[in-house]
Amino acid sequence: MNKREIGSDKEALAAEYLKRHGVRIVEKNYRTDRGEIDLVGYHDGYLVFVEVKYRSGTAAGTAAEAVDRRKQLRICRVAEHYRYAHGIGENVGVRYDVVAIQGERIEWFPNAFSHIGGQRRKYVSYRA
Repeated sequence: MNKREIGSDKEALAAEYLKRHGVRIVEKNYRTDRGEIDLVGYHDGYLVFVEVKYRSGTAAGTAAEAVDRRKQLRICRVAEHYRYAHGIGENVGVRYDVVAIQGERIEWFPNAFSHIGGQRRKYVSYRA
């Protein structure tokens, strides 16, 4: 298996794990020019953006450690785009989760990090 196939396999595994724990997955691999979010769903009244990370061993660090601040910022930017594109207002609570798969072990970190980047951008059009 190449890296892409392994990643897709682990994302599918994470989606099934989350479904068993009450998450309703509504989107997989949401992509924009700003980046990608692996899974989008709803859980306990929150819109949940999920990053899935896999590591076969610990030589390069743990899977959970791979979601650094730079990656978190990218996820938050894509989440802002998702909310805007889908007309999801400020009144809907948002959560950022991480599913870390280390070898065969799956760990789910609900609310793994807070939104980075301040308030959502306001999209305003001006007429000349």
